[in-house]
Amino acid sequence: MSKRALRKEIFARRDSLTAEEILAKSRDIAQQLARLPFYQKEESQTIMFFLSFRSEVETREMVEDNLARGNRVLVPKSLPEERKLVPSQLLDFEKDLAPGAYDIPEPRPEALRPVNPEHIDLLIVPGVAFDLQGNRLGYGGGYYDRFFERLRPGVPLVALAFELQIVRQVPVEPWDRRMDWLVTEKRVIQTAG
Repeated sequence: MSKRALRKEIFARRDSLTAEEILAKSRDIAQQLARLPFYQKEESQTIMFFLSFRSEVETREMVEDNLARGNRVLVPKSLPEERKLVPSQLLDFEKDLAPGAYDIPEPRPEALRPVNPEHIDLLIVPGVAFDLQGNRLGYGGGYYDRFFERLRPGVPLVALAFELQIVRQVPVEPWDRRMDWLVTEKRVIQTAG
């Protein structure tokens, strides 16, 4: 199946979920994520989360939980003209964020606090579809593909997805980076990475 066809199929599946189902499944995903051995430990003090939009896994409660625990939480600011992500420290979910590029929540200009990607201990990654080998189909902009190259070696890449986003095989390009972990509402999958 082509990337475009797979995106269309997964969007249709994901968009069929009600707001209540998205929230319930997202809370189950948060519980699964909390079980990862490195997630609660001190080595994961600087965590970059994606900010969910439309029918994605809802990350707000996870972000707020990490802020409450005193972790440094980063969120992406996208620069569409460069197809680049800038990690920015989030201090207040309500005050710091506004709809940005593609209507995705991101830091307001006055709340932009850039952080060097090399300081990230754990990256929570969005995507459209994933397979059990950790291959990821993104949204097609290449923002995260470029961003992965700027991380320290060995930083865990953790994808959050609904079970309906896991497919038998994702089309792969030579430059694609595999996720180290997939977390769904039903299971945690450590991939070949």
